[in-house]
Amino acid sequence: MSDLSPPRARPGTPAATNGTSGLMTLISVVVAVATLSIARDVLIPITLAVLLSFLLAPLVNLLRRAWLGRVPAVVLAVLLALGVILGTAGLIGTQVADLAGDIPRYTATIQQKVDAVQSATFGRLSAFVGNMGSQIDHDSHAPAGAPANAGTTGGGTSAAAPANAAAKPIPVEVHQPEPSLMKLARRVLTPILSPLMTTAIVVVVAIFILLRPEDLRDRLIRMLGTGDLHRTMTAMDEAGHRLSRYFLTLLALNTAFGCMIGLGLFVIGVPSAVLWGIMAILMRFIPYIGPWLAAALPLALAAAVDPGWSMLLWTGTLFVVSEGVMGQVIEPMAYGHSTGLSPLSVVVAAIFWSWLWGPVGLILSMPLTLCLVILGRHVDRLKFLDVLLGDRSALTPVESFYNRMLAGRLDEVQDDAEQLLKSRTLSAYYDEVAIPGLRLATVDIERGVLTDAQTVRIIGGVQGLLEELGDHDDSDPSPLAAEPARPSSNWRAPSAVLCVAGRGPLDELASAMLVQLLGKRGIGARVVPHEAVSLRAADTLDIAGVQMVCLTYAGIAGTFSDLRYTVRRLRARNPSACILVGLWPANMVGDDRLRAALAADIYAGSLRDMVVACLAQALGPASIRGRHQAPAPEPQPDDGARPMAAGPATVTFTAS
Repeated sequence: MSDLSPPRARPGTPAATNGTSGLMTLISVVVAVATLSIARDVLIPITLAVLLSFLLAPLVNLLRRAWLGRVPAVVLAVLLALGVILGTAGLIGTQVADLAGDIPRYTATIQQKVDAVQSATFGRLSAFVGNMGSQIDHDSHAPAGAPANAGTTGGGTSAAAPANAAAKPIPVEVHQPEPSLMKLARRVLTPILSPLMTTAIVVVVAIFILLRPEDLRDRLIRMLGTGDLHRTMTAMDEAGHRLSRYFLTLLALNTAFGCMIGLGLFVIGVPSAVLWGIMAILMRFIPYIGPWLAAALPLALAAAVDPGWSMLLWTGTLFVVSEGVMGQVIEPMAYGHSTGLSPLSVVVAAIFWSWLWGPVGLILSMPLTLCLVILGRHVDRLKFLDVLLGDRSALTPVESFYNRMLAGRLDEVQDDAEQLLKSRTLSAYYDEVAIPGLRLATVDIERGVLTDAQTVRIIGGVQGLLEELGDHDDSDPSPLAAEPARPSSNWRAPSAVLCVAGRGPLDELASAMLVQLLGKRGIGARVVPHEAVSLRAADTLDIAGVQMVCLTYAGIAGTFSDLRYTVRRLRARNPSACILVGLWPANMVGDDRLRAALAADIYAGSLRDMVVACLAQALGPASIRGRHQAPAPEPQPDDGARPMAAGPATVTFTAS
């Protein structure tokens, strides 16, 4: 139950905003994006080196456990990584060279299939359109008459050609000078040397990161600030742990996917199956569209190799089934159903990083975005990154409850309640979500920001929710869970507990929740509005059979006089009844000034505590002796006050 966090701000108080801080944050983001774009040639190798160090760090630690020093372990790990990279590149080159020799034969097969498809579809369509056009032209023209004589003389000779015909143009050809040896070498070597230089930079930087990780960590802490070492260390540890785990898991899953594709294509008979398996591994680093990009060339090759269509269909089925199994079964198990990013943020991040850094940014979009989310969770000024990109709910359950009740989306409220009730009791849901949500609404009503229609909508929505949740069993919310006794017949009467609503516009809903919870414990209860205990109506209130009176208040603004006089009138009407006052927020229960003014018997800060108190009165104090650890509240001296009934104190849930 503790995973339900309270609202971020005090109910009714809008979050404080600082215009200067927001402007500085916006300027910082713009400067950061501009820096990432301008310095991409420098930042891309460094980023790749950092990510490579995350991949190799577990291997380095494993080698160090094998009695190798740090330097030999780092060098060996980097050499192994280089060996894998160069071996993969060599294998790709060999496969491509073998495939290039058969391209003419595959081209002929592709051309035959294209012609067959065109003749079966576009050819028939073109013939149909041509026939329709000929028929329309034939129906719309009259029989042709005698040919008209135009431009001829009696001798039937045409007009003479112009005497001064234009001279025939002379063709001109432009030849580029032969390139020098240096230009030719630059043209040939630049595409080769550029990736090699980038690889060398990545390897060197990764080696230094792996050799001195503690020094790099200390420098980052110093740069981020030593004012809050705990938060800085937590952010760095979480980033390192999650990125390392994410990369290793992703690499393992992609390798398994590539092996499935390669083996399947080999069985189907698609040439160069090893090449397409490697391409599947690499392309799957691109979120969402990567597997389908990897499937494009094997599908085209399958169509080119087989004169029929069976190989193409089997290849497509292989990719669909493999990606379905990986994406829907294996990945949720490996990632724990979440990578920390929302699905929409993954798409947006892929678009952003590909625009910023090109194809490399597309591949790195997931880990880079994950770093931003972790940074947003630990840096107050960057909280918006966690809200925009993270997979955590943007609203707390309390805020979501109030927002959806305000909009009249009762179905969504019920869905959320069903999900929360899987891990908590009904009374806990009311205390942790519904009551705090009603307090938010109450504060807004008191501030005058809610219309009457909105208030009526909230009341109707909560009443509908109570009806829907009426079938849910509320396990005993008190230490009486093992108590087999049932209340006596006096307490099972319909009016055994009189639940009096406070003056607030929504207090009657809280009383209805209490009545529902008491009914599940075998205690009869009914709700009366606050007007029923007013000065004029109190004398006519039916109190026959009332064993206990429970007042519910969602908050008291200013003086306590109304509640104090209500308690006195109830005490005068039924001196033998125990009076319980439920107040929210729970910290009001400990207010000595309030307790002395009210002179009630029991005070509670949650529906759970009110149910516990009613059970204690119904079953007797002996039934909970030794079970409840909270001490009974001390009686407060006041005129006419009698000792408080034995019962639970105020084991409250915080309700903001």
